[in-house]
Amino acid sequence: MRGPEYTDAIRAREARRDWGMNMGLSLRSLVLVGAVLAGFLFVALSAQAQDSKSGTATAQPAAMMPENQVEADEGDHHEGYYYPKPGSFEHYPARVYTLPDSDRVRRQAFVIGLTKQLVGGHYAPSYAIFAKGNGSGKLIIVALADGQLNTIYRARALLATFTSVARSTPFFQQNTQPDESTFLDLLKLLGFKQVTVSDGRAFAHQIIID
Repeated sequence: MRGPEYTDAIRAREARRDWGMNMGLSLRSLVLVGAVLAGFLFVALSAQAQDSKSGTATAQPAAMMPENQVEADEGDHHEGYYYPKPGSFEHYPARVYTLPDSDRVRRQAFVIGLTKQLVGGHYAPSYAIFAKGNGSGKLIIVALADGQLNTIYRARALLATFTSVARSTPFFQQNTQPDESTFLDLLKLLGFKQVTVSDGRAFAHQIIID
C-alpha cells in the first residue's frame, strides 16, 4: 500500500502540470493581443502613408465606393475549400462607413500584421486568418486544431476579444465611438464586407457586414 509520500508526489506533479497549462494559455493570450495590435499598427502606418500622398480624407458611405459593392453573381467560392458550408448567418449593421483609402492593400496589410504575430509566437497559432475574394474583402478565420471555434459562442467570443483589444488602439478611437463600436466596425472601416469563422471541420458561421 502506497503511503502519503506517494499521494504528495502525485499532487505536486498535477500542480506543475496545471501551472504549465495556465502559463501556456496566458502566453497564447499575449500572442493574440500582440497579433491584433500588430494588425492595427500596419493599418495605421498604411493610413499615414496614403494620407501623406493624398491629404486627409473624410469617410464616405460604403455604397458610394465601387470597390465595396458586392457583385450579385460573386457567390462563395471559398465554401468547401477553406471551410464547410456555413450553418448559420447573420447581418451586422455597421456603425461606421468605409474609409476612402481603404483598399485591397490596406486590408492585406492588416491581415499581414495579424499573421506575422501569430506565426512568430512561442506557440503554434491556434487559428489562421486571411483575406480572400474580390479586393480581399472577405475575412476568413479557421481553427488549426480540433475542439476550437466549433460553436457560434466560441466564434463570438473570439470576435469579442478582438473588440476589447481594438478599443484600446488610437486608430479605432479616432475613427469610431469606441464604447459602442466593435471589431466588425473596424472591418467595415477597412472595407471588409464578410467574415467567416470556422473550426475547419464541420462548423462555420458567416457574418455579412452591412
